[in-house]
Amino acid sequence: MNQTITDWRARIGFLIPPGTPTVEREMFQAAPQGVSVHFNRMVARGAVGTLQNLQQRAASQLKHMDETVDLLASVEPDVIVLAHTATSYTLGSVGDAELSQRIEQRTGIPFLTALGSAAQALQALGVRKLSVCTPYDLALTMRSKAVFEEYGFEVVNAQCLPDVKSIFEETPRRVYGLIKSANRSDADAVFVSGVGLPTLSVLGMAEADLGKPVLSSACAMLWNALKTAGIATPVLGCGRLLEDPIYRPASAYRAVQQRT
Repeated sequence: MNQTITDWRARIGFLIPPGTPTVEREMFQAAPQGVSVHFNRMVARGAVGTLQNLQQRAASQLKHMDETVDLLASVEPDVIVLAHTATSYTLGSVGDAELSQRIEQRTGIPFLTALGSAAQALQALGVRKLSVCTPYDLALTMRSKAVFEEYGFEVVNAQCLPDVKSIFEETPRRVYGLIKSANRSDADAVFVSGVGLPTLSVLGMAEADLGKPVLSSACAMLWNALKTAGIATPVLGCGRLLEDPIYRPASAYRAVQQRT
């Protein structure tokens, strides 16, 4: 846990939805010593933390992506992360990769997404069969299943958390219960979608109880950002992906390109 925020090792920038308190809280708590975390909120209107107008909010965030990125890029981070899995679901696996490539070419800064990070993390863990659980409605949950299948995973179960009024008001107890309910014996891992859910404190204990990898959008994007920035320090209590440096090899480091 990073008690004093310093940046002598790396700076990580996160693009986050308006209204979310969860990403900042979890990233501040989990960032290793010498790694600073920086945030900019994307442009969207309407109710936050709910499923109301989610597609419209995602479209707005994408429409204003360049200006939002430019503001965050001004602090010269070593990597920028799109911290909103639902926005990437609207793009699909190909569109998500194209967005990352376009922004990275435009800024010269490595650009990652929570969704792309999740796919890479599952591949690094050797996962083929997957249970997915979400705080979304059934339609978006099925969309998440379809997108993970685009990446080549077999989704053996896709399940949504019932009675969600605001994702930001959900508790670790409810997240843990969702993980156990969504798990299937033939699943190699369980993935929890949604950066607004409080997941990091749950993952390590859920892995111990289920005997398999359990990861989340937040876990995957932090893992990929640290890997890309060349930071191998274990992040304890958040599951094997963040705890074991074997999943963050030195060869994964990507320096910020020289900007012209």
